[in-house]
Amino acid sequence: MVTTLSGYKDLITLLDDISNGHRLTIPETIKLFKTRDRAAFLISSYADAIREQKNGDLVTWVKNQNINCSNICVNKCGFCGFSVNPDDPRAYELDSKDIAEKAREAKNRGVTEICTVSGLHPAYNLDSYTSVYNTIRKHAPGVHIHASNPMEVAYAARKSACSTREVLEAFKEAGVGTLCGTAAEILVDSVRNTICPDKISTSEWIKIIRESHEIGLKSTATIMYGHCESIEDQVTHLSILREIQDETHGFTEFVPLSFIHSGTPIYKRGQARPGATGREDMLMIAISRLFLDNFKNIQVSWVKLGVKMVQIGLMSGANDIGGTLYEESISQSAGAKAGEYLDPQEMNYLVTDLGRKLVQRKTDYSFI
Repeated sequence: MVTTLSGYKDLITLLDDISNGHRLTIPETIKLFKTRDRAAFLISSYADAIREQKNGDLVTWVKNQNINCSNICVNKCGFCGFSVNPDDPRAYELDSKDIAEKAREAKNRGVTEICTVSGLHPAYNLDSYTSVYNTIRKHAPGVHIHASNPMEVAYAARKSACSTREVLEAFKEAGVGTLCGTAAEILVDSVRNTICPDKISTSEWIKIIRESHEIGLKSTATIMYGHCESIEDQVTHLSILREIQDETHGFTEFVPLSFIHSGTPIYKRGQARPGATGREDMLMIAISRLFLDNFKNIQVSWVKLGVKMVQIGLMSGANDIGGTLYEESISQSAGAKAGEYLDPQEMNYLVTDLGRKLVQRKTDYSFI
């Protein structure tokens, strides 16, 4: 017996309205996230159609490399399996020679973006961060530096007794081209108090991101979902990002980050579930495409989801496959199974299988 779509009349009406310019409300979005049956594929299909309107049949990628300068961190976030104490046998800290070598290696590989985010080392201050960026700029001239995040900005400001705006201006002067929109996790303080009580508050994260955009330093936007947050928390987070983008137009992309659970303290303590399901991953990408109507680019993370789920994401509203990375430590420390490097040939295999075209981009989404 063939099942018709007659039972989804209200959903189809809403999705048609969105396609014709209706801006999703918070209650409507919460309801979409609660979809549990085959209607999820309807949402995904509509989201993919909107992706096609904005981006055509192109799937973008960036040739990038991570440099994680240290895993020593004063914070103990419950979702992190990367950070350690200074006396831990796994502790490491790259010196300027190490950073210079990695920067030269990235330049020789033809990398167009170097991304650096590290633990909050107890000895770091503003000069420590700018020294890293100046070293990268010296030994990888012309390579875009995508670095730091609002937490690191706040930390550098505190350690050097200056304002966060002064830190951002110093970062920009040292060569940072865009700010990482991480340290957002879930922008609801009750959730943050559980998963990362030592991190900056929601209001501080918002303030720093706005300051960054105001001085011409654009950023990514992220969400980390699938741990102890509610659907309502997820939608609150998305609404904050949409409001900031309305005001600043400073986000280059949105990157949903599915919680990797197995190596994290909050999962081991029973405070978090074992990550999002495939349905939730698909809906997060699709509904983000529908809700974040002022974002052009949505990335699907192969590190978090694995390459097969990447295809589902690309059929659910995502238009970007992320980067090569070359080095990836943070997600692997939490228990991610994906490797450290994704070959563009494998990206092309995944993308052409969907009948779409892979195009290399820069950090600002201009094409190579």
